[in-house]
Amino acid sequence: MNILFIGDIVGRPGRAAVKEVLPKLKEELKLDLVLANGENLAHGIGMSLDTYQEMREAGIDYFTSGNHIYKRRDFTPHLDNPEIRVIRPLNYPVGDPGRGFVKFKVKNKVILLINIIGRAFFSEQFDDPYRAIDSVLAKEKHDIAIVDHHAEATSNKMIMGHYLDGRIQAYIGTHTHIPTADAMILPKGTAYITDVGMVGPLHSSLGGDLATFTDAELTQMPFQYKIGSGDIVFSAVHIEIDDKNNKPVNITLIRKVLKRSMIHGGDYE
Repeated sequence: MNILFIGDIVGRPGRAAVKEVLPKLKEELKLDLVLANGENLAHGIGMSLDTYQEMREAGIDYFTSGNHIYKRRDFTPHLDNPEIRVIRPLNYPVGDPGRGFVKFKVKNKVILLINIIGRAFFSEQFDDPYRAIDSVLAKEKHDIAIVDHHAEATSNKMIMGHYLDGRIQAYIGTHTHIPTADAMILPKGTAYITDVGMVGPLHSSLGGDLATFTDAELTQMPFQYKIGSGDIVFSAVHIEIDDKNNKPVNITLIRKVLKRSMIHGGDYE
């Protein structure tokens, strides 16, 4: 089984890059499943129904998210709709809109996709991700389990990855938008990467306009988030799983830089 997990897709530049790159990767890698973190789809913060549908039509099967998932209030009610293929972190407080995991079939295999969020350096008070994910793994029958850990601290991600090693097939870290150089198979067999990176403006801060962020750093004054421009980076991981024993055999970081002129139509703004 060939699985692609695409890093945080940031705004219109990110969506344009996905539409440009994904069809070619689907053919080249013979992909069976395409996943992505979609919490930055709508102008870099949150999701909208339009941006969700745009990326579904581009070929993404399911979306994970993170701390921005509730930023677009018009989209929040859709999180409880089982037809909307978006999950939010499992360890949000009980009763919050949405689902923390989903199960579906690919090639007659039951896939369990789980989203969790870290607790370090966030202003929100999230529930314990360890006990939350332990409960799901124990109760939900599956062939292949994939986890998106949306977290700030690389140390937290490494701890969680090894905690889940051998119990899940793939662990993908998201949120920092910077890809890490540690895609590997852990000792007990789990495919792992600390952070997959993002799909968005290359010369930016988290996909945001550098001049805006720099001015905010220098002045410490409030500012309005603005999407960056220019060339776009596409970051994802390709995970190969043996169909016979459901064990990962390889995880490879994919990183492509697209010149603005490479985008269909010559622009994305």
